Amino acid sequence: MARIDYAKIARDYAQARGLTEEGLAGWREAVRPYLAGLALPVVDVGSGAGQFAALFPSWFGVQVVGVEPSAAMRAEAVANTSDARVTYLHGDAQHLPRADLSAGAAWISTVIHHIPNLPAAAAEIRRVLTPGAPVLIRSAFPGRTGGVSLFRFFPEAESVVGTFPSIEQVEQDFGAAGFRLERVEPVVQVTTQSLREFRTRVALRADTTLRGITDEAFAAGLARLDTAILGGESEGPVIDLLGLVVLR
Repeated sequence: MARIDYAKIARDYAQARGLTEEGLAGWREAVRPYLAGLALPVVDVGSGAGQFAALFPSWFGVQVVGVEPSAAMRAEAVANTSDARVTYLHGDAQHLPRADLSAGAAWISTVIHHIPNLPAAAAEIRRVLTPGAPVLIRSAFPGRTGGVSLFRFFPEAESVVGTFPSIEQVEQDFGAAGFRLERVEPVVQVTTQSLREFRTRVALRADTTLRGITDEAFAAGLARLDTAILGGESEGPVIDLLGLVVLR
């Protein structure tokens, strides 16, 4: 079960969390070695509003099957995707609507903390992947939030990330399903073009970590952002580092 109700935030999600294609250039290059030219589809587990599913075909020439439990988020994804190589289906990480050995890779972006039974999900992902296919996980991980701007202004939200699966937990649970950890690296993304834009997006509170703190802590974080903007920090892009974990 997701930690937040995506039916309530689906319309705001792209505005609050969506990144530009240019801003995602670091991710395009980081995952290119694993996805470019795959003959079998990429399964986007928890595809949400379709940000990556919509880009992967043009980036890498692949087909994508987005699997998303929220009908509202799937509707947003369909509305925002024009490429016929992308299909969105109802399902979740523990119930993937794919045949055995039918996918060339799995992509899990900022969703691993919503999976209630990670060992079961790892076994299900193993079922649909061909042997040797990669699992690519994009996330904030406990103890690795230093490069994420959000936590500078909302330090209380770090405790929420502390409840997410750690890299060690991911390695253990996927290892039990037959995967091995291949790579862990931080990837640069341009989250917004200015701190003022960042503040506008954050105010929508369409983020698990922000939904997990008190209203008072949220208001205090917005006040910190306002102070920084008034102090002249609004110029220049907001650049963040999220983790990429690769398993096979």
